[in-house]
Amino acid sequence: MSTNSGITRRVTLMATAGVTAAAGLTTTGLLATPAAAAPEPLRNDELKEALRRARARHRRLRTGRPSANGWQMQKAVDADGDIVTTSVAGAGLSVPLRTGDTETVLTHVIRRFHYEVDALGTGGEPNPLEGWVAPSAVRDSRRPESNQASGTAVVIRPGSYPPGVRDGFTEGQRLVIRDILADTEGVVRWGGDDRRPYEGLFYLGVPPGDARLARVAARIRSWNETPGAGAGVVPDVTEPARRRRPARYR
Repeated sequence: MSTNSGITRRVTLMATAGVTAAAGLTTTGLLATPAAAAPEPLRNDELKEALRRARARHRRLRTGRPSANGWQMQKAVDADGDIVTTSVAGAGLSVPLRTGDTETVLTHVIRRFHYEVDALGTGGEPNPLEGWVAPSAVRDSRRPESNQASGTAVVIRPGSYPPGVRDGFTEGQRLVIRDILADTEGVVRWGGDDRRPYEGLFYLGVPPGDARLARVAARIRSWNETPGAGAGVVPDVTEPARRRRPARYR
């Protein structure tokens, strides 16, 4: 799962460098030799200032408000926070999502949709994907689409499948969508199944800390590293065994 301690990777590397340098000097005995020239470890005041700036930056990004699935909304993307613009391998597209396991699972959904339901972004199609949105754009944090503001949801073709409208997909396309959701063991929920349908919306249906997200993401990463597995290998979703899978997660 992607969690954020408030300390950026850059700051952590700076601290590690200082500790490593000091440890190396001790083992070689150079610290006991005043005349020896040695790398100067990072001074405590520099580290403290770097940590202070990192924490202040993260405070500016965070809202303290959860989206409908319990993940915290964030004010900006690509700003050293948890939400970054992510490439969707094989589709030639990018979308802002929460990094880590969330990104792994949602891009898997997007890729399978692209390969098996309907190709996205072809012929100069405008705006085929929408991920993160600013919290100020969220009208009701109880609605599933608020999950976009926490980087835990994506809308496919936001102009094509408006909220409240059903039957935007054929029966065959819905069969594939069900199979995609079964890949995630219910970790990803489809807005088409909600009481107020939003068929373009796919979002995390689990809160922060749920072990299922980490387990599913690990399996998807394994597929991505295995030839002949994962998105891009089109299965026969009409096979009886595959058709039984989705029923377990609805």
